[in-house]
Amino acid sequence: MRYVLFLLLPFYLYATSSFITPMEYSSSLYKNPRGIGCNHCHGESGEGKLVATYIHKGEKKSFGGPAINNINFDKFFKALNIRKTGMPKYFLTKREIQALYFYLQEKDKKSSSNGE
Repeated sequence: MRYVLFLLLPFYLYATSSFITPMEYSSSLYKNPRGIGCNHCHGESGEGKLVATYIHKGEKKSFGGPAINNINFDKFFKALNIRKTGMPKYFLTKREIQALYFYLQEKDKKSSSNGE
């Protein structure tokens, strides 16, 4: 019995300690939540990004993601839970949405402190 406990101890310690920081987790979630990352349409820091330009019925059009780094959490949460044209439905948990918002707020703090 002592040997079994000794063998299980490393797994218990691994499971109870965090192996990545909240910023690492939120960054990986932002870059690939469910197959396509937020950064592809909203930019590396949520500043918004032009994705494509095209011509439709002879008229030049563009498609891009809006800035999401300057909205409050309620608006951010609602935007991720309603269907919008061009926006994939990710089926994110509330905790994942909070992590994404945390990522954007931290990126915004860093860019502000760097004078960007």
